[in-house]
Amino acid sequence: MDRAVRQDAGPGAESGSAVVEFLFLGTLLLVPVVYFIVGVGQVQAGSFAVVSAADHGAKVFAAADSPAAGRGRAEQAALVSARDFGFDRERLSLQASCSTDPCLEPGSTVTVDVSLDVPLPFLAGLDLTAVTVSSTATQIVERYR
Repeated sequence: MDRAVRQDAGPGAESGSAVVEFLFLGTLLLVPVVYFIVGVGQVQAGSFAVVSAADHGAKVFAAADSPAAGRGRAEQAALVSARDFGFDRERLSLQASCSTDPCLEPGSTVTVDVSLDVPLPFLAGLDLTAVTVSSTATQIVERYR
């Protein structure tokens, strides 16, 4: 009867718990780090999108025949640039202005300001904004068209 000693009473009694604790704590700490990295990537994509949208918007506005057509084309170009980076129209705002009173005079400049509300990753249905990024581009209207 003395030989009936419990097997789990010795120094190796918790031999499998270190792996379980490592996996649990590793997962618990890894998820926020991965979410942060994805969020930073989303903000970077938004900054690329507004730079592209402002640049393309200013170029097509300066090449237009009339200010009304130029604003419409600038909005369409900005929307295409934003969609290329995965952002929708509701989060994008564009403002275009001319440096002279009769807009699109040869030698004048056209300025396009674009701003974008970057949503939090994986929470698009909640309509939460992580940050707002913006960009401005200026284009000279050509003298000879």
